[in-house]
Amino acid sequence: MSNESKTVAVLGAGTMGSGIATVMARAGHRTILFDIDEANLQRGLGTVRGFLDKSVQLGKLDAGAAQAAKDGLSGTTELTDLAPCDVVVEAVFEDLALKKDTFGRLDDIVSDSTLFHTNTSTLSVTGIASGSRRPERVVGTHYCNPAPLMKLVEVADGRHTATWAHRATVEFLASLGKTSVVTQDRPGFIVNRFLIPWENSCIRALEAGWATKEAIDAAVPGALGHPMGPFRLLDIVGLDIHQQVSTRLYEQLRDDRFFPPPMVERMVAAGDLGRKTGRGFYEYDDTRLFGS
Repeated sequence: MSNESKTVAVLGAGTMGSGIATVMARAGHRTILFDIDEANLQRGLGTVRGFLDKSVQLGKLDAGAAQAAKDGLSGTTELTDLAPCDVVVEAVFEDLALKKDTFGRLDDIVSDSTLFHTNTSTLSVTGIASGSRRPERVVGTHYCNPAPLMKLVEVADGRHTATWAHRATVEFLASLGKTSVVTQDRPGFIVNRFLIPWENSCIRALEAGWATKEAIDAAVPGALGHPMGPFRLLDIVGLDIHQQVSTRLYEQLRDDRFFPPPMVERMVAAGDLGRKTGRGFYEYDDTRLFGS
């Protein structure tokens, strides 16, 4: 797959979808953001544009490049609008039946050469690919969150992923400025297999009163070298997303370390999902998910 500009669709306008769409648009690809809900779609498009504008303000992106990225960005609620796409990145809700159905419907819309990428890290790539009549073109590409800021993408082949699809995927990710790490098609891949139990441990420590959230968030970067503390990260990811990922992994692995702590359940029930709602572990005036 050459490094020339492509038409890329991102399915799902939530935190991950809008982050991945930002990556695509910033790299110069014609980017179509898809969501079944118009309000969600508009919020996602606003998130992408907001990140690009903030990047210009911070001197991290040329104003002309930002404008070109915004000019190449569009949104739709119709799958049929994705017919010209060279790459489709699926970042919809972590539901196996939904993901399989989506790729199955796309089989009749896009070209046979279109790459199908799934951003899952908790479900089987093989299982998702089985929804397509061409499972050989389906590759797992798990973008680390927040996608516009993190360089790493985990690449996982399904059982029937073709060598050409794997190679084209790695080349495409390199053109985005991403670093690929190849992993097996296993629940959690590498990152979430380690991250989710650790984040849950931090939440349980907070629940038990071992330290304040501020102290834990200062200790982790200061001693472990992480770019931010666990609670700042969870507020960016979203407590609802953390709950979903934790639950999916627990269901498959039956390891109590993956089960979301009671504090997560209470925060989600209260609507305190993190930065996107203005309140999570911290409160925010600026609700842009990755604009700082």
